[in-house]
Amino acid sequence: QDSIRDVHIKGIMYRAIEADIEKYICYAEQTRAVLAKLADHGKKMFLITNSPSSFVDKGMKFIVGKDWRDLFDVVIVQADKPNFFNDKRRPFRKVNERGVLLWDKIHKLQKGQIYKQGNLYEFLKLTGWRGSKVLYFGDHIYSDLADLTLKHGWRTGAIIPELRSEIKIMNTEKYIQTMTWLQTLTGLLEHMQVHRDPDSQMILEEWKKERKEMREMNRNFFNAQFGSLFRTDENPTYFLRRLSRFADIYMASLSCLLNYEPDYTFYPRRTPLQHELPGWSDQLCTGTFRIPFLQETVQIK
Repeated sequence: QDSIRDVHIKGIMYRAIEADIEKYICYAEQTRAVLAKLADHGKKMFLITNSPSSFVDKGMKFIVGKDWRDLFDVVIVQADKPNFFNDKRRPFRKVNERGVLLWDKIHKLQKGQIYKQGNLYEFLKLTGWRGSKVLYFGDHIYSDLADLTLKHGWRTGAIIPELRSEIKIMNTEKYIQTMTWLQTLTGLLEHMQVHRDPDSQMILEEWKKERKEMREMNRNFFNAQFGSLFRTDENPTYFLRRLSRFADIYMASLSCLLNYEPDYTFYPRRTPLQHELPGWSDQLCTGTFRIPFLQETVQIK
C-alpha cells in the first residue's frame, strides 16, 4: 500500500505510462462512442479523477480523441478522492493551458476548462447536480462509490474489468455442463441421504467425493489460487457483498452501455431467498435445472 501510494505521489507511475502510453492503455473506440452518444442526447457529463492534468489530457486524447474535453461539461483533476466527497474546506482552482494553477475564486464550473481539487459540496452548489438523477461510475468501491451512495444519494456504477473474463468462462459449454451436474449431484445427495443400507451409503460416499472434486474444478475454472472474484462455492465473496452494498449496477466496461438507449431503465431483479427457492426434490422431479444466459451488464439493486 505504501509503495502504490509512493509511485502516485512522486509521479513515477504517470511518467512511465506517458513515456510509452500504447503499452499500458488501449484505444477505446467504444468508450468514445458511448460518451458521444450521451453528449448527443443532451446528457451532462463530468470527470472527477485523482490524476494530474497532464496525465489526464494525454491519456484521454489517446483513449477518446483530441476533442475529449468537448464531451465533458466539468473536468476536475487531482481531486484527492475519497476526501473530495467529505472535506468541505478545499476550494476549486482553475488550471490554464500551460498547466499553471490560477488562484481566482471560482464562481462557475465552465465547460472546456480544467479544475483542480475542490470538494463535492461546492461541486453540488455550482452545478445543482444532486440526488438519484446523477449516475457516477468508478472502479474502486471505497474511494469512488461508498460515500456517494451512503451520504449523497447518487446512483453508482462500478467498472469491474475482471467481469469480462469470468462471464466468458461461465458461457463455455464445459462450465455449464459442470455446473449443471454439480447442482444435480448436490440435489441427489440431499434427496437420497435417507437411504441407510450399505449399498446406498457406498454410492453416497462416491457422490460426496465426486462433488468435492467438482467444486475444486469449478474454482479452478477462474483462478487456481482463489477461484472466482465473485463467488466462493455457493456463497458470494466479501468483494461482491461490498459491491452489492455500494453499487447500483456493475459492468466490465463503459462500452457495455453502447447497445442501450440513453433513456433505458435497468430495473432491479428479485433475488430469491433461501426459503423461496424450490426444493431439490421438486427440481429433480420436474427437471427444471437451468443456468441463465449471462450478459456483460449486471443489475444488482
